[in-house]
Amino acid sequence: MGAIGGIAKRAGLRKAAAGKIASVLSQRTLKSITRAVGVGLHSGQRVELTLRPAPVDHGIVFRRVDLPEPVSIAMSAESVTDTRLASTISAGGAKVQTVEHLMSACAGLGIDNLLIDITADEVPILDGSASSFVFLLQSAGIAEQKAPRRFIRVKRPVEIREGEGADAKWARLDPYHGYKLSFEIDFDHRVVNSTGQRVEFDLGSGSYSRDIARARTFGFTKEVEYMRSKGLALGGGLDNAIVMDDSKVLNAGGLRYDDEFVKHKILDAMGDLYVIGRPLLAAYSAFRSGHALNNKLLRELLAHPDAFEVVTFDDRQKAPAGFAEVARAW
Repeated sequence: MGAIGGIAKRAGLRKAAAGKIASVLSQRTLKSITRAVGVGLHSGQRVELTLRPAPVDHGIVFRRVDLPEPVSIAMSAESVTDTRLASTISAGGAKVQTVEHLMSACAGLGIDNLLIDITADEVPILDGSASSFVFLLQSAGIAEQKAPRRFIRVKRPVEIREGEGADAKWARLDPYHGYKLSFEIDFDHRVVNSTGQRVEFDLGSGSYSRDIARARTFGFTKEVEYMRSKGLALGGGLDNAIVMDDSKVLNAGGLRYDDEFVKHKILDAMGDLYVIGRPLLAAYSAFRSGHALNNKLLRELLAHPDAFEVVTFDDRQKAPAGFAEVARAW
């Protein structure tokens, strides 16, 4: 993160009407410790997760406490070392898989500093969405800290494209005073095609918990059977994923949203992008993107220091709409 820290810029300084400096938009952590127990989606292993408050400028850090010597893995674009099926971070010979749903919840609620103790190499899948993590974080309480929140503001477009024709996919960041995401999917499957294919979501709306967080991961029976034969998806089932055969959704309750598939892609993208270590001020748009392309987009951004700057808001009224308030529960 040296490239980011070296070009930090203060923005939004303004005197209040009474002649005093307006309140700073501050970093956030948890008020108390909270815990969860579950199984890893791919490993099927039981895992305990303990979320702890952390000091200012700590960032979000995972700590593998099951190892003979605990290993800490700090979030950064470079810490992502595997993007097959999920986002995996690594450091010091240790790894943590499937971090994107928890990271999405942190992005949606504006959590900057967090220490996450974990007893296995995969974050528990819980219900397959980010809603359980939202509940955990909000149950612990969100505390403002005595340091300005640092944002990465995109100054010019950055884009990654792969494939051609029917195989084309892309992801892009554009300048925007706030944070919004638009995503379009394209699956050759009758059930998915019968639902909404494109969604746009603005984090400033304050409706992440209600409109995005509950969207579950999904898969097809043929894929599940194949993955299990390869020792993957061992913890997956109808209680933590949407599962479809060739003609229908197999979950008894059906879909949570009419466009749950594409909303889960937005959820994943928020988590994938938050590994950069600071909230983005940008408009993200994508077509058929995934964990790998999202991480390549972050690395492309960081490779061009002229494409971004780090800003703070000494006057929270100058921040984008909705960013000064703690996110609503539901």
